[in-house]
Amino acid sequence: MNRTLYSCLFYLALPLVALRLWLRARKAPAYAKRVSERFSYGLPAMQPGGIWVHAVSVGESIAAAPMIRGLLQRYPQLPITVTCMTPTGSERIQALFANEPRIQHCYLPYDLPCAAKRFLDRVQPKLAVIMETELWPNHIHQCAKRGIPVALANARLSARSAKGYGRFAKLTAPMLAEMSLFAVQTETEAERFRSLGARPQTVEVTGSIKFDLTIDPQLLFRAAELRQQWQTSERPVWIAASTHEGEDEVVLAAHRQLLASHPDALLILVPRHPERFNAMFELCQQQGLATVRRSSDQPVTAATSVLLGDTMGELLFLYALADSAFVGGSLMPNGGHNLLEPAALGKPVICGPHLFNFLEIGAMMREAGALQEVDDADGLAVAVQRLFELPRDSQRMAEAGLKVMQANQGALKRLLDGLDRLINR
Repeated sequence: MNRTLYSCLFYLALPLVALRLWLRARKAPAYAKRVSERFSYGLPAMQPGGIWVHAVSVGESIAAAPMIRGLLQRYPQLPITVTCMTPTGSERIQALFANEPRIQHCYLPYDLPCAAKRFLDRVQPKLAVIMETELWPNHIHQCAKRGIPVALANARLSARSAKGYGRFAKLTAPMLAEMSLFAVQTETEAERFRSLGARPQTVEVTGSIKFDLTIDPQLLFRAAELRQQWQTSERPVWIAASTHEGEDEVVLAAHRQLLASHPDALLILVPRHPERFNAMFELCQQQGLATVRRSSDQPVTAATSVLLGDTMGELLFLYALADSAFVGGSLMPNGGHNLLEPAALGKPVICGPHLFNFLEIGAMMREAGALQEVDDADGLAVAVQRLFELPRDSQRMAEAGLKVMQANQGALKRLLDGLDRLINR
């Protein structure tokens, strides 16, 4: 398949695209809003000539934030347009940069030649930066036609994804050859990009910018203060964060086991997707677990067994409230989520076996003794209980996680230096 055939198929698939949007809007009504932006119509007023950054959803938006702040500092005269594909990603971007007038935001239009052309005609960026692995042939080709360098930042490519791209070599190879920089997390991934058609001189191993996460000391102070207000300073508290469908039942089963030995244990449950908040609240109630929704502003009391994290933009704060952290997306084959956020807060980290999106980071943390993997509810309950009852083990895991973070920092500067070369070439 080449780019022409890909574009024709995309046009033919537009009815299915519309159906998918409608189906998603039934669960998350925000998908029914700003639809015209997805076709490059009705875009907000924008100052042209700056930097365009694309972060597909919430996770990529959070990962991109330090890079965007670095770009704002390095180029005080340039506007930065940040795009995404999901309503939750849009909310996160707007919350992160609410007080920064140089940040412009809209949805990224679908990868149709006409939509990509209209978008670039409006934004006219000097540089395009795509986070991680969100590669769109027509957007990249339209940039190349205009002489706009395209960088893939914090780039990662699993063996499975590389195999998928490899099936469409006539589409993938020309697209990668048109790009100007691949700031890749590991040498293994660098070789995958090169083998798929990236020009060797454009591929640089810069490491993961997720290691450069900095924690505001006030965050931990506010968390300790809130636990005092709730009178939970002495209660064992654990968090299950970014859970996916099918994982919540496992987490709640583990929590019920913990309650048998620690009846005052408190679980902070944070589903990954907002459209599941109501269903998870009902599930907790059905299982007889006294549950408080974070969005209700009701205090946690001695009778509360579960705090449902149903707010946006508070995950780091919710991690700070807990003594130990389970990171979801890993009990089911979703590839896992960011293990470094709880580690940066000094929390021992637990996950499931499915970490194909974080293989290298998982391996580093496991080797350092900062990560424990579990397979099911029984294993999760045992792991959390051990950390409750053996504070020295918990402290050792937390310290090991912080050491892994510190030993691998510096990727953000290397990435920004690479982008600087593209802007000033």
